Amino acid sequence: MTRRRATWHTGTVVEARPETSSARRIIVDVPSWPGNDAGQHIDVRLTAPDGYQATRSYSVGSSGPGTRIELAVDELPDGEVSPFLVRDLLVGDELEIHGPLGGFFVWRPGDSTPVQLIAGGSGVVPLVAMVRAHAAADDATPFRLLYSVRSPNDIFFRDELSTAAADASPLQLDYVYTREAPDGWPTPPGRLTRETLASAVVPPADGPRIFVCGPTAFVEAVAGWLLDLGFPSSSIRTERFGGT
Repeated sequence: MTRRRATWHTGTVVEARPETSSARRIIVDVPSWPGNDAGQHIDVRLTAPDGYQATRSYSVGSSGPGTRIELAVDELPDGEVSPFLVRDLLVGDELEIHGPLGGFFVWRPGDSTPVQLIAGGSGVVPLVAMVRAHAAADDATPFRLLYSVRSPNDIFFRDELSTAAADASPLQLDYVYTREAPDGWPTPPGRLTRETLASAVVPPADGPRIFVCGPTAFVEAVAGWLLDLGFPSSSIRTERFGGT
């Protein structure tokens, strides 16, 4: 496999629409983009009229060849970059993008090892890229996604995930609702626990490769529980971001 060299690119926003009440899905056309693997991320740099610059990293929800990058950005109220991307960015605007970045937190078709994905909130974005790559390759590898989210209205890529789990593909989808559950949901809302995790992941005996992404506290707790449950540290790959 040839690793793509990370460099700065200029892209044009071709689509921007709400993803949740606090998040936006953004598609950027980048003519010089070399493609990226599922799970990689980019840096986005904004420059103010006075020359001040701010750069933040965002996971890419798309993968493979092509010139279009798909992002899903959740607004941080005290952030420097995300409020502009969620509220003010317009179709036709240009963005400076550095990437593709990251070679560890990636999944590529062709490996038959079962995959367990675990997401908290917007941490599902790189995992959706893996789900998409898995489907596009018609890969038979067993995939399971455990998604912890505040409420049904806070689910990223909700319709796409539901369709993927309903199709005749080896994707199993499990939700944990922390604040508000759908009507008729079998369990009351509450934070993910060690016991819930144990009942909703591929068992250690099956030797899965595990990808965990979400806020720092969430990722650290999940990684610790996975070790307690007998998963070897070498099977666990994590990505985290600031916030609670």
